[in-house]
Amino acid sequence: MMSPTPSLTRYRPWFYAAALYNLLWGTFNVLFPFALFDGLGIERPSSAALWQVVGMFVLVYAPAYWWAGKYPERYPHFIAIGLLGKLLGPAGFVWSAVTGQLPLAFGWILLTNDLIWWPAFALYLHQAARLRGGWWLFLQGE
Repeated sequence: MMSPTPSLTRYRPWFYAAALYNLLWGTFNVLFPFALFDGLGIERPSSAALWQVVGMFVLVYAPAYWWAGKYPERYPHFIAIGLLGKLLGPAGFVWSAVTGQLPLAFGWILLTNDLIWWPAFALYLHQAARLRGGWWLFLQGE
């Protein structure tokens, strides 16, 4: 087992915060699927179940972020998957907004779900890849 690397352990608060955020946000949206839409003043989806699935997707990231916080040297690939979702989510929103499928007000969700995490996750992954011998080895699962 590798000992914690100081350059990676400094990201622990970010990962613990992400775990707590995902736990709370996911649970809230599973239990109250229309609350966010009502709060933003936008039309509710036709099915509560569809938004509850989104809540569950967010919720299942919580343990991964917690494990990455506990062992930042051991689980950088969890953060890579998380950042990929945090990049694809906004890209999907832009597409949906441009094509008229989602109102622009829905974009407020991106601030706390995605954008706020980009700097810490990206810096962490940069350092984790470097410690593993570069991006090529990192992406191979090293």
